[in-house]
Amino acid sequence: MSTEQSTETGGPSPEDRARLDEEDREERELVREPDVNQETNRSATRLELFFDLAFVLFVAGCADVLSKDETIIGGVRFAAVLAVGWWAWASTTLYANRFDTDDAIFRLLTLIGMGGVIAMAASADQVDGAAWRWFVLGYVTLRLVLVAGYLRVWRNLPETRRGIRPYLYGHAAGAAFWLVSLMVAAPGRYVLWAVGVLVDVLGPALAARVPDAPPLHMEHLPERFGLFVILLLGESVAATVHGLHDGKWTGGAVATATAAFLLAAALWWSYFDLSGGAAKRRLVQEGGERVREGVHDFYVYAHLPVAISLAAVAVGLEQAIKHGADGHLGTGARVILGAGVAGYLLSTAVIQGVLSQRYRPALIWPGLGIPAVVVIATLDLAPPVLVGLCAAVVVIGVVVGIRQHRHGEIKVAKV
Repeated sequence: MSTEQSTETGGPSPEDRARLDEEDREERELVREPDVNQETNRSATRLELFFDLAFVLFVAGCADVLSKDETIIGGVRFAAVLAVGWWAWASTTLYANRFDTDDAIFRLLTLIGMGGVIAMAASADQVDGAAWRWFVLGYVTLRLVLVAGYLRVWRNLPETRRGIRPYLYGHAAGAAFWLVSLMVAAPGRYVLWAVGVLVDVLGPALAARVPDAPPLHMEHLPERFGLFVILLLGESVAATVHGLHDGKWTGGAVATATAAFLLAAALWWSYFDLSGGAAKRRLVQEGGERVREGVHDFYVYAHLPVAISLAAVAVGLEQAIKHGADGHLGTGARVILGAGVAGYLLSTAVIQGVLSQRYRPALIWPGLGIPAVVVIATLDLAPPVLVGLCAAVVVIGVVVGIRQHRHGEIKVAKV
């Protein structure tokens, strides 16, 4: 039977059968040598999605840090703990982006790392309490998993050694600083934590300057970071649920929850159809080649303030819904919500403007939304009005952004 006949009758063509046989053969191989991933149309794997589940709990633990202490000190502690966890996720993603073999060894290493994330999630709100050692051990576990992964690549892909050396040394040094902190009292151990993360973070920046470094997969990278944004936006949805429950379904709580969900939906729309899409377009245009101006590095690191801001939004929304029946919202909750929304708008404005290289549209939206949200947060308003006005600003901004897109002022790729 010819290829055309087999296609017409619904059967697989010889080429399809050969591809399926090759995929079956690869699936039967428990261990495969790592290689640089350059598959076309590569998407997030089931293991990556499973791994992200642990970070859902971690972000929730960080939110508890801020909800329990709405002071400046609490805010700094919240941002610092979330930054550590975000970098743990981002560095794991950068490794998988290049060297995910999906074999037994890679899966086992990833699951061990997931255990480390679980330890961090369970102790995130106690980093200055009795469980801080578990937080350290969880982070160190993730560093050692990455060291093991890069050593495996070092052995099997000698041509990548120059490119992965900064990652390998950075992760190993970061783990060493955190291990030493187990023997140091506060506040000295916090200094060691900061130095360890700083040394670790330098890895990607240095690797990007190495000639012929293994390229990043430019389809997979924005998808993974987009999924993390979804994870963070999910906290706002969870906050809506918890706020309604704790607010006893009063009229004020329901009205505030409605506005909160509208705000979360508008934030989702603004990222995936506008700012995030503009950033992805630049990455896809650059392809897998090394970029001297640091486009890839900027994209990765610029998502840290996005993460912190969205997590803060969730905390502010939960407090607003819980107190929806009150005449006003406490200063701490107003500052958290306002700083979260304004911080998100500022972060996405910078991402969109820098990566699209079109600054005027970014200054209009999300730029003009920043002072509007700051002014709203300073007003002593009832929670439904406060959240409703913040939602209105973002909704109007989305409409403006869609108009800019339709007129060609910004160009995006689907995230």
